[in-house]
Parts: sequence; C-alpha cells; structure tokens
Amino acid sequence: MRLLPWEYLFTRFSAHTFPDVYTPLWVATLVLLVGLVVLYNARTRALHRHAPYLDMYEWLLWTGISLFGLILVAAIFNFYMIVLLVILVSGLAVMVWVRFIRFPPVLDVYEHRLAKQRYFTRSKFAHPEATIRPKGARPGTSRTSAGRARANRNRKRR
Repeated sequence: MRLLPWEYLFTRFSAHTFPDVYTPLWVATLVLLVGLVVLYNARTRALHRHAPYLDMYEWLLWTGISLFGLILVAAIFNFYMIVLLVILVSGLAVMVWVRFIRFPPVLDVYEHRLAKQRYFTRSKFAHPEATIRPKGARPGTSRTSAGRARANRNRKRR
C-alpha cells in the first residue's frame, strides 16, 4: 500500500494498480453471470405455471445481467475504483430490494390465492356424491339399439 485508502478510490482499476483484486473480480463476475443464467433457466422451467415467481426471477436476471455486465465493462476499460464500487453497491442493493422487499408481498398474496383454490377444490370433492353423476338420461347423447329396446319395453309395461 503506497497511497492513502481514499486515494485508491480515484485510481484506475487495472491489473497493474490492483493486482490482487483485478483478475479474481472479473473471473468471479463471469462465473456469477453464467450461474445467474443457469439459475434463471432452471427456476423458470420448474415454476412455469406460477407467474409471480417468474416475474421475480426475470427481475433478478436483468438486474444481474446489467450489474455483472457493467462490472466487466468497468474492468475491461479501467474505470476509476469509485465508479466500480458505485456500480457494485447499487446493483447489489437493487438485487436485495427485488428479492426481499419488492416481491415478498406479491408472493404472499399469490400463496394465499393458491391456498384458497386448494381448499375449495378439496371441499368440493370431499363428499363422495360430488363426483358421481346423477342417474337419468343425459341430454345430447344418442341412444344405442340396446337403449332403444329398453325404452320400448318400459313403454309397453306402462
């Protein structure tokens, strides 16, 4: 360390000025970017019928792509360290906000709606008679020859 800590904020972020941090940062950024895309694909396939979860993962995907993309650009073009820190802090803050503040109320409402649907479905089919068709002729069905013969016999008995 040759400079005061706050002087490093206005130093360009490169392999020569930050040799211990430069390579691990861009490698970790690439790994996290690939992991984010894989996680998004896996979760959206698993939750393809649940729109609020898909929305949350889409928010996280685009926030992560912009965050990790900007970090890679800042590393490649040797931005000042303060710019890199602002990008990193703001991007991570948005990801935390999306996951822990924006979507939990939406997910709670969705879970309650699913629970109501499950309850009404269970209560509808809880009685054995609920799934049994009532006896009698069903409208719109054509009679077979055996059905016609039965109907004719019943008419003769009356």
